[in-house]
Amino acid sequence: MTLSMKCPQCGEMFDKDLPSSSKPFCSERCKLIDLGAWADGSYSIPAEDSPMSEHTTDTDGSPES
Repeated sequence: MTLSMKCPQCGEMFDKDLPSSSKPFCSERCKLIDLGAWADGSYSIPAEDSPMSEHTTDTDGSPES
């Protein structure tokens, strides 16, 4: 019985038992596309403003009056 898995980049189904250094991707191309998305910040998680971000600082780093 062959087990297949879905490539997280392109969605193509491929045999997960085949030897590949690109897993969990179906190909080196999909692996590199995903790496590029991480590198350019496409997968960043938006952060909420913290209570400390409400305080502004002067250009020298000291709190404004």
